Amino acid sequence: MTLEACIDGGSRRNPGPSGFGVYLPGLVSVAEYLGHKANNFAENSALVSALRFAADRECKQLKIYSDSELVVKQIKGIYTVRNESIRPLSEWAKDLIARLPRFSIEHVRREFNRVADKLANEAMDLKGNLMRWESTDPTSSQPGLFQP
Repeated sequence: MTLEACIDGGSRRNPGPSGFGVYLPGLVSVAEYLGHKANNFAENSALVSALRFAADRECKQLKIYSDSELVVKQIKGIYTVRNESIRPLSEWAKDLIARLPRFSIEHVRREFNRVADKLANEAMDLKGNLMRWESTDPTSSQPGLFQP
């Protein structure tokens, strides 16, 4: 199974009320409220959530799209994770990536990540979590997620 996922995290008044969104086109939309956290914590939490979804389903290939250049460069090893509160999330993400036969992560402009951004804001607005299944077949995937 091949999956694509758009991820985004946010924090109001960094740190402040925070949440993340994960959008897997044709499959599921997830929004999770994290409480009082920093933006980078929320961005990394979104990454871990998408990776857990893929790894739990024994996905063969996962492609992540994120508008956080910092998270993308940290996962690619270009930047070092210096923040002690982020390091466990980053290590967890790397462990999950190791379970996937093929993985890639790509930085995209914010306008190409609107659905994940909307989900993150929904979580912050509701101060709660939600999951919407878009398909009754959890093994299906629909390409072409970028349509601004």
